[in-house]
Amino acid sequence: MSGREDLIARGQEKIAWARAHMPVLAEVERELERQKTLAGLRVAVSVHLEAKTARLALALREAGAEVAVTGSNPLSTQDDVATALAAEGLQVYARRGVSEAEYWEHLRRTLEIRPQLVLDDGGDLTTLLHGECGEYGKGLIGICEETTTGVLRLRKLAAAGKLRWPAVAVNDARMKYLFDNRYGTGQSTWDAIMRTTNLLIAGKEVVVAGYGWCGRGIALRAQGLGAKVTVCEVDPVRAAEALMDGFSVAPMAQAIRKADFLVTATGCRDVVTYEHLLSAKDGLVLANAGHFDVEIDVATLRTRAPGRKVRDGVEEFELPGGKRVYLLAEGRLVNLVAGDGHPVEIMDLSFALQALCLAWLAREGRGLSPEVYPVPAEVDERVARLFLKSRGAGIDQLTPEQQAYLGL
Repeated sequence: MSGREDLIARGQEKIAWARAHMPVLAEVERELERQKTLAGLRVAVSVHLEAKTARLALALREAGAEVAVTGSNPLSTQDDVATALAAEGLQVYARRGVSEAEYWEHLRRTLEIRPQLVLDDGGDLTTLLHGECGEYGKGLIGICEETTTGVLRLRKLAAAGKLRWPAVAVNDARMKYLFDNRYGTGQSTWDAIMRTTNLLIAGKEVVVAGYGWCGRGIALRAQGLGAKVTVCEVDPVRAAEALMDGFSVAPMAQAIRKADFLVTATGCRDVVTYEHLLSAKDGLVLANAGHFDVEIDVATLRTRAPGRKVRDGVEEFELPGGKRVYLLAEGRLVNLVAGDGHPVEIMDLSFALQALCLAWLAREGRGLSPEVYPVPAEVDERVARLFLKSRGAGIDQLTPEQQAYLGL
């Protein structure tokens, strides 16, 4: 078997495993195939390219769409999955470990299909369409955005009056952030940290920067592993929530002094600075769970502290006085660079939402103004009901009298 054939075989195995554990997306695929909502439409997809993403791309193809796929991070693509997906006849522009220039070139090539629909994760395709690749958006109906960072970028465009197309904030759906951001990020972040370091979590001091839904999940899972958790926040309400949830709360400059593990999940830059690291104790493990590699000031760390690779995915930096800090996954999104990303069942929900939102845009988008729209309530509820059905769970229904009492 050649190297490429081996890659294809391994990628197909991963995709088949994902398919077997994504019943909600399978049902949505059947619906869209029957309805032909996406038939003949061109869809550009930029999401972390691994098995669950491949399953989504194939579902869109089965629903009748022409699909071009790229990754949304230079280090999160799984080459075996990308190769297997290309062997299925899809247009795939992604490879693990590409340079910054190659990463942006892959995004541009994905847009060359002149998409009518875009599924973005982090907003880089959207940025190109609002800039140098604007001509590729002439037939664009709308955009679906997967993550918090991308939604923030969309809202900045909208506030400045520069958003050119309607966009759906898929990240803000209840069936997304309550599950993907919280349970998905929580489990996959610690899975990646543990497999990369092989270190014990129980009894350790863990600092989590940010107490949004991702930070909540990370803190909760650390607590479940037996760690003592401190949360750093700038929002006093979220800090109060963290305190009431049983976690300590402190500023970064104070919390980092005792940390054994520090995980960032804020969506902001310079959350951990070089000056912060000078106060760290020897052996601190640093990981980032935010979309972009700006939360930890890696650039300054590299220029001021000698570093070396000590383990796959782990770099050691020696600070003045001989203290060491360990950086995981180059400060990039740790759960995808050093792991397999969110659990399959979690992405089943998120990608079912994405597929249904793309279909909604295909039906309604041409009549919408260029604004950021919430996921329609009926789409959110549809995914929830399909999930309950897949788990064999049922719920009650309001009686007419109850509906009248509630004014529904």
